[in-house]
Amino acid sequence: MATPTLNKELSLKWLELFQIYARTLSLQATAKETGLAVSTVSHHLRNLEEHLGVALFDHTRRPMVITPTGQTYLLNITQALQTIRKATAEASAGNIANASHLRIGTIEDLDSDVTPELAVYLSQNMPDCRFLYTSATSSMILQMLRQRELDLGIVASPLKPANDLIDWPLLRDPFVVVLPVSTTSSLPDLVEGRSRLPFLQFASDLLIAGQIAAQMRRLGLQLPHKFECGNNQTLMAMVAAGAGWTITTPLLFARARRFHCDLRVLPFPGKGFARTLSLVSNADCAQSVIDLVSHKLRTELSRQVITDTHRTMPWLKDQFTLID
Repeated sequence: MATPTLNKELSLKWLELFQIYARTLSLQATAKETGLAVSTVSHHLRNLEEHLGVALFDHTRRPMVITPTGQTYLLNITQALQTIRKATAEASAGNIANASHLRIGTIEDLDSDVTPELAVYLSQNMPDCRFLYTSATSSMILQMLRQRELDLGIVASPLKPANDLIDWPLLRDPFVVVLPVSTTSSLPDLVEGRSRLPFLQFASDLLIAGQIAAQMRRLGLQLPHKFECGNNQTLMAMVAAGAGWTITTPLLFARARRFHCDLRVLPFPGKGFARTLSLVSNADCAQSVIDLVSHKLRTELSRQVITDTHRTMPWLKDQFTLID
């Protein structure tokens, strides 16, 4: 590699593109993520190498791979870029009322009640802000956060986010058994597979289905099922109609109010288990924005879901709770 080129100033854009390419290892993916042409991305990366006078990429490989020197450089600039982004975010949102944009991803579990209240609250407190709300699964939201397509995400997952994300746990959402009120089968018979009433489960590609399946394996239980569904409302409707029973959580059960009179909720037998609802962000998201969103989420979860659930199912009082 030639000696460093001194007639060009180091560009923040070069560093950002280098970081994205190191993550994607694709010029096409980097271009798509940044909205630039592939040739422009390639030109900026070449400029970075020429400016430094070192080989950051092995250009003989397709796709290009990061050299050991490039890997070391990446480690050194990652913290610096994070500090710059965080400082920029804090500066633009230091006065919440003047914040310019915010992209939030939420799970569908909150679409009917909590998310609308959050949207109204944020629009009132951030009047000049342009908002983008996306509803998706927890895994999709986490992926969008990692790709910087979102600033904040509200996810329900038993898994800790990767090191490039920060999470603030909000709610402990324990698993419960939901039966049709008409069933005469006992809970032990259902869970141990001795009942003719079939087990209805969440679609196997959902994180919640994986967590339930893992717990069942730990207990040595294997239940045959004849129905999978990715939609909570449909699952509750099937149980209410007497088509089977299921395992879900109080938060999801609360969304199916129209079916409550035909459903019965019982504690999961044996050792209980739960999923966690969390607020997740990139490390450079402004803390003032995080605090504002977290405060409203906690307020609405308590007001709209937790209080009523504790009233109708007092045995959940110490299990279905906000996380301090």
